[in-house]
Amino acid sequence: MFENKTLLITGGTGSFGNAFLNRFLPTKFKEIRIFSRDEKKQEDLRNLIQDRRVKYFIGDVRDVNSLEFAIEGVDFIFHAAALKQVPSCEFYPNEALRTNSLGTENVLNVAIRHSVSKVICLSTDKAVYPINAMGISKAMMEKIAIAKSRVTKKTQIMITRYGNVMASRGSVIPLFVSQIKNKQPITITDPKMTRFMMSLDGAVELVLFAFKKGKSGDIFVHKAPAATIGSLADVLKEIFNSKSPKKIIGTRHAEKQYETLLTREEFAKAKDMDNFYRISPDDRDLNYQKYFTEGEESFSQSEDYNSNNTRLLDHAELKALLLKLPFIKNELLQWPRKS
Repeated sequence: MFENKTLLITGGTGSFGNAFLNRFLPTKFKEIRIFSRDEKKQEDLRNLIQDRRVKYFIGDVRDVNSLEFAIEGVDFIFHAAALKQVPSCEFYPNEALRTNSLGTENVLNVAIRHSVSKVICLSTDKAVYPINAMGISKAMMEKIAIAKSRVTKKTQIMITRYGNVMASRGSVIPLFVSQIKNKQPITITDPKMTRFMMSLDGAVELVLFAFKKGKSGDIFVHKAPAATIGSLADVLKEIFNSKSPKKIIGTRHAEKQYETLLTREEFAKAKDMDNFYRISPDDRDLNYQKYFTEGEESFSQSEDYNSNNTRLLDHAELKALLLKLPFIKNELLQWPRKS
C-alpha cells in the first residue's frame, strides 16, 4: 500500500508528526516529507533521524505557495498542523481560525489541485459541542473537510477525531510531572473533570484505520476510556513517590467539565467497528423541504459519547496505562538522580 509512495505530514515536528514519522519509517514509502514552520525542531529531527527518505519543508499551512511546493508529487497527506492550546486560542481566536480552519482549506485545495490520493485531517473532541475558540476552529475544519469531500472524486478526504492524547506536548501530564520534579504544588483545575485517555500510538492506529477503511467524508473515532483529573494527579504522585500537595485553581478559560467524541446525532448513526466508530457524512442536499418532512426518530432515543459516560479507569488501570508511556518511562529513568 505504501511502497514507492510519497507521504506529507503537516505539523511534522509536533507530537503527532513525530509519532507518525516513527510509525512509517519501517514501511516502504519512497519519501516522507515533514512540513512545519519551526526550523529548530526540523534541525533537531534531522539530527535524530538519519534516513535519506525523510525530507524537510519549511512553510506554513496559512501560505498556499509553501504548500504548493511541498505537496507536488505527494500521494498521501496526514494533516496534523494546528494550534491546539485552549487558553492561547481563546485569547487569539483569529490565529486559531487562520491555522486550524483556513489553513486546512489551503491544504485541501492544494491537495485536490495536485490529485493527492488521500488526505487524513486530525480533529479533536473539542470540536464537538464547541465552547472555545480552539474547538470552534476545529469544528469548522471538519465542516470544510466534509464539504470538500463532496465535490472531489480524485482526492479522498477523511477525518479522525481524538480525545486527550496522553503526554503530548502542552498537555496536563508533562505539566504535572514537571511540577512534581520541581517540588511544586500540582495545579488542578477541577478534580472531578474527566478526560479521555488515549496514547499517541492509539492516535496513529486511528489514522491508519481511517486510511485503510475510510471513504471520503467519513469521521473516525477511537473508543477510549477516561479518567478524572484528580485521579491522574494522585496516580502520578504515587508513580514518582511524590509528596507535592494538590492545589485546586479552578477551571481555566473555556474549559469543559467533560469532553465529547460523538454528538447524540452522530452516535445514533455511527457504525461500531470494534475499537472504532465510523460516522458517514450527511449526504442530504440543499432541498430544504426534506428538513421539514423527514426526521430521525433514533436521534431522540440516543445520547452522546463523552468522557463521563465512557468507562472510567480505576487507580490500578490508570497507573498501568501511564507506566506504558515512553514519556513516563524516560522521566522515571531520570527521577532517582534528580530527587
